[in-house]
Amino acid sequence: MLTKEDNEILTRVGPGTLMGNLLRRYWMPALLSAELPVNDGPPLRVRLLCEDLIAFRDTEGKVGLVANACPHRGASLFFGRNEESGLRCVYHGWKFDTTGACVDMPSEPAESNFKRKVRARAYATHESGGIVWGYMGPPEQQAAFPDFGTESMPQGEWSARKVLTRCNWIQGLEGNLDSAHIAFLHGGRSPLAPPRQDPPDAALYDKPGYPPMRGRYRRQANPTLEVQDTWYGFRYAGLRKTPAGYTNARVTDFIMPFYTYVPNPYGPLGGNGAGMYVPIDDNTTWRMNFQTKGSDDIARIMVEPAPANARTTVDPYTNGVRTRARLPENDYLIDRESQRLNSYTGIDSDNADQDMAVTESMGHIYDRSHEHLGTTDRAIIRMRRMLIDAAKNLARGIEPPGLDASMPFERIRSAERVLDHGEDWRMLGTQADPVLAQPIAPLVS
Repeated sequence: MLTKEDNEILTRVGPGTLMGNLLRRYWMPALLSAELPVNDGPPLRVRLLCEDLIAFRDTEGKVGLVANACPHRGASLFFGRNEESGLRCVYHGWKFDTTGACVDMPSEPAESNFKRKVRARAYATHESGGIVWGYMGPPEQQAAFPDFGTESMPQGEWSARKVLTRCNWIQGLEGNLDSAHIAFLHGGRSPLAPPRQDPPDAALYDKPGYPPMRGRYRRQANPTLEVQDTWYGFRYAGLRKTPAGYTNARVTDFIMPFYTYVPNPYGPLGGNGAGMYVPIDDNTTWRMNFQTKGSDDIARIMVEPAPANARTTVDPYTNGVRTRARLPENDYLIDRESQRLNSYTGIDSDNADQDMAVTESMGHIYDRSHEHLGTTDRAIIRMRRMLIDAAKNLARGIEPPGLDASMPFERIRSAERVLDHGEDWRMLGTQADPVLAQPIAPLVS
């Protein structure tokens, strides 16, 4: 459990808070590129780290991220005219470029130089991988943008999506670092449901190597967790015994401050994208995913296509933003008859809906001074301590981890493999992994 003081540090992200100060030292995903599809198009309201902002794409395609309130009299720049490389407030016509500089002040005398003394609060932006990122920390401490593999990715390979989650960001992040819950929340079945039938060739896969048996060992409810600290955060392995006595290792990465790479059930290495839990404010979060590997890496990562009956969301997306049908007010459309006879939860849509049902049910900010943690919570404990320590250390003048953009962010991978006796899971997904030395093969169709 956490003390109430540490729970406050962990969860509060507004300006001036310890965690808010820490997060502002990293590049933050502010919005999807698809949300500003055209130059000189309508501005977009953005709320991030408890700050109300306005995003706009100017005439040259550069994205500005400025404070919602015009620095003149506080009118919202959302109503502004986006024209000729600037956003013009409709109250008195003051116009600001993407850097926040006032470039026109028609309500003042023509000879006045007052506009040179006025700036809108603006944050640096960088567009990569279908996401507009913003840096909200001290300008003199701005780090270079870390390349997860998106900087050289052609536009046609971009894939970025998000969905609104009505709870604090840490609750969602904890779910992505929880190896034990997948045997229940996502993979569990009612005792009245017909037992799962293993494929006829299942025994052929119960041996050291790739691929795993499509996550079959994840059905074990009590994995052993081991954690390894890294330069970017940590990796952890959920270790489960196979029927033949080998060990299935499922390796997940945590990258400061809110990124996760989770293993893909249809290939040896982790999926080609990162999951993020981006704080809108203390009570709401964007659950975001973006593609970080190009087509060559995807061919290496995926050794099997997803089955035709793989469960996928049916909720609609608009410019990459998902509109949820399952919400707290309709109890996530839980089907009690399905829960009794078939699935464990009765929420039979996708994993994200199941995740949000439990994390939102904790309330906006869960009081962790009341919890009771077990051995399968080791990764969650490590994540919390790493974030709290980094926030406290920053207040003492110690730089946060994972800011050096020269480090190989593009090489971070999760992985899943059946280990041979004596084989160390720590090499999985690293440059020492034998699968990375193999030639790229086309996907099996």
